[in-house]
Amino acid sequence: MKKLVLIFMAVLMTASVFAISYKNNTYQKLADEYTKKAEKAMDAGEYDDAIKYSEEAQKNAELSKAFIARMLAMGEAEDNIKLAKNRLAWAEKIDAPNIYPMAYTAAKENLENAETSFDAEEWGRANEFAKLSLAALEGVTEKTPLPAEYIVRPWAETKDCYWNISGRPYVYNNPLLWENLYQANKSKMPKPEDPNLIHPGMKMSIPSLTGEYRSGTYDPKKEYEAYGK
Repeated sequence: MKKLVLIFMAVLMTASVFAISYKNNTYQKLADEYTKKAEKAMDAGEYDDAIKYSEEAQKNAELSKAFIARMLAMGEAEDNIKLAKNRLAWAEKIDAPNIYPMAYTAAKENLENAETSFDAEEWGRANEFAKLSLAALEGVTEKTPLPAEYIVRPWAETKDCYWNISGRPYVYNNPLLWENLYQANKSKMPKPEDPNLIHPGMKMSIPSLTGEYRSGTYDPKKEYEAYGK
């Protein structure tokens, strides 16, 4: 009989630990009810019933533990999906689809996978995809895109010519690339065969060389990152 009581106490103690650890839910309520029944049976000397009730208490406490784990996983996934959605919306506002196309695409695809997994109640996968979406946008910052056009200014003020313009950081950061500007703009020149004849006021196109995103006309009041950085 002593051995029987010791076995019961071990089971009951396990169930009690579970009861302390978890929030209120149907499984935990059952675990608490069976624990009380086990205690009453123990006090009445009904040891077989006490062990049976304590085993039911333990079973429901374990179900409670699994239920809480699922709910916590669902909550974490839901929170990270919301964060990823907000971050992606912000990225769209700063033109990330054009300025950071690879990062944006990766973030969007991972968010879509997260939402699909969440709908399938695969909370762990959903959370991992949401985290990947957030990670893809870590390096995305708001910045002014490189200019797509430049208005030629007087030589006395700026020494504007294809060579000098090409060498400016916001254009190609390299004067040796001047012919790219010339070929893109010679049709606008009075003498297309002479690259030296550019005139103030001419709106010069700055073609993309490496797929870099360019937009708008150069504004000396704005700060631009150097090409290739």
